Amino acid sequence: MKQFICFIKKEIYHIIRDPLTLSIMLILPVVLVLILGFAITTEIRNTPFVALDQCRTIESQKLIEKIDGNAYFTLVDAVFSPSEVKQAFRKGKCKLAVVIPPDFANGLLYREKVDIQVLIDASDPNEGSNLYNYLQLIVAQYQKELAQYPHAGGAINTEIKLLYNPQMKGTYSIVPGLIGMIMLLICTSMTSISIAREKELGTMEILLVSPLKPVLIVLAKAVPYLVISLIDMVSCLLLSHYVLAVPIRGNIGLILLLSFIYTLSAVALGLLISAVAKTQQEAMVTAGVGLLLPSILLSNLIFPIDSMPVLLQLLSYIVPARWFIDPLRDIMIKGVGLSAIWVEFLILGSMSAILLFVSIKKFKNRL
Repeated sequence: MKQFICFIKKEIYHIIRDPLTLSIMLILPVVLVLILGFAITTEIRNTPFVALDQCRTIESQKLIEKIDGNAYFTLVDAVFSPSEVKQAFRKGKCKLAVVIPPDFANGLLYREKVDIQVLIDASDPNEGSNLYNYLQLIVAQYQKELAQYPHAGGAINTEIKLLYNPQMKGTYSIVPGLIGMIMLLICTSMTSISIAREKELGTMEILLVSPLKPVLIVLAKAVPYLVISLIDMVSCLLLSHYVLAVPIRGNIGLILLLSFIYTLSAVALGLLISAVAKTQQEAMVTAGVGLLLPSILLSNLIFPIDSMPVLLQLLSYIVPARWFIDPLRDIMIKGVGLSAIWVEFLILGSMSAILLFVSIKKFKNRL
């Protein structure tokens, strides 16, 4: 029994002397509970919408205010023509549009049936279905309030029009997101062990005595993984289009350019992890556990970021996958151009440059 207790003490000392293992065991459960508790929700909030009010009366204005006053929707613009509605969707400005006809108020006054048109971005079918249900509930509440007045009892009928994915296919939303996660996993995980492997195998001395500068050594490490990752990206796009039947409505060159910048940021992130980590195991754990899970939760892949607390929304800004998955969906499903996603391009390019710069600075040219 005494020997058994000695072995227990030995293992405790081993864990205490390993900061990485101790951190994972004590800190990771707390972080995961907090992140998962707030991030995992099917409730959609603060969905941006635009309103085309062709009636411009008190009744139509009250309906718009009723929708805007709900926690589910936020009015971002009042447009004046169908072309502006279309442009708002293509620019990603809104996910829903409400079109109120000119005879809306008269129909309510004379107790007639009046139609309002609801246009929904159905590139994510689950989100589109929830948005329609939320709007139906709000319209029903508005109509119930109108029933209290003797001169306004017309029935309001909502005509739905699903944009980009009228068949409500789930693959349209999931596949572009999966491509982003797969590329992040492959690029970051595989690249993260490159420099750490040299350290662990004792071959770093050979690199350090070579005539190459540290910046060239780091870039040489990045190039093969970058090329292989781009080949993987092309394979994923071909499979998604020809096997999974996901449309590619946008420019192929724009998709490849976006993929190149995203892949570069993932490779640079892997190099940074590799330069800091001392062993391959430490690099893999950091890249897998510390990066993959936050990327899944905070990238709009499954759970809407707009429905999360402000702190998690701010954290999502530093996740590269967030700036890749949404624009990839927009190019493939909506067929948008560079003018609609130039902000994402700029952010991913800045991330790539910063991560490469820090990786080179963190690379130690002496053991």
